[in-house]
Amino acid sequence: MKETRTRILSAATHEFAHHGLGGARVDRIAKRAGANKRMLYYYFGSKEALFLAALEASYAHIRSAERDLDLEHRDPREALRRLVDFTWTYYLEHPEFMTLLNSENLHKGRHVRHSKRVRELHTPLVDTLRAILRRGERQGLFRRGVDPVQLYISIAGEGYFYLSNRYTLSRIFGRDLMAPRELHGRARHITDLVLNAVRS
Repeated sequence: MKETRTRILSAATHEFAHHGLGGARVDRIAKRAGANKRMLYYYFGSKEALFLAALEASYAHIRSAERDLDLEHRDPREALRRLVDFTWTYYLEHPEFMTLLNSENLHKGRHVRHSKRVRELHTPLVDTLRAILRRGERQGLFRRGVDPVQLYISIAGEGYFYLSNRYTLSRIFGRDLMAPRELHGRARHITDLVLNAVRS
């Protein structure tokens, strides 16, 4: 039974990532999961509840992977470098995460607003980032008063905007922004930007 639920959730994540909430079809999700629609409604209740479950699972995945970075026990500068690099690489390797977020933002966050789990998942991240910043302050490496939430939004936003607008930006500037050289340059640029922003 748990395996069926997992298959449905995986199939739903794929469907929502490719078609958004509005374009997603329960029939396709059930077919991809090798289940019937009755089981889908049994486990999740509705398409919107399934969408929220997919969002929660995606957030849980990235937050779990961040915990594996062991940022708390690293030099503050190295910890920030690792977080920046991880976030950028994660977006590249998990485009479905970005498309799920795009879809939820089109709906003005109405699903995630009702999720206590998503808020709880982000509390440890903010606490970790705050601790890194405070250690950096004490060591004279970082300036005082950096807001950990604003800093994380900047870290995420630098990669998110680039990738979500890659087609238009590539046309505008006449450069293939997904070429390996461009991606490597972007990773270096984001790291330099973040570290310079917090430097004392």
